[in-house]
Amino acid sequence: MARDVLEFLAKSIVDDPDGVVVDMDEGRRGDVRLSLRVSQDDMGKVIGRRGRVAQAIRTVVRAAGAREGLEAGVDIVD
Repeated sequence: MARDVLEFLAKSIVDDPDGVVVDMDEGRRGDVRLSLRVSQDDMGKVIGRRGRVAQAIRTVVRAAGAREGLEAGVDIVD
């Protein structure tokens, strides 16, 4: 569910939704690490001023993961 939430949020923000790629790595203790890749032109929209949009995305995804009993984290990769 956390992966779907991240993908939905990212595609809603960017101009090129086809350029959004979400990779998921599962840890040993039930934690999940999500990597978000967007096109270079949309990187500023995903990060936002002073990283506020990125922090909001991380908060929402963390809450979606907690609902499933997982600890979810998001990395924005260029």
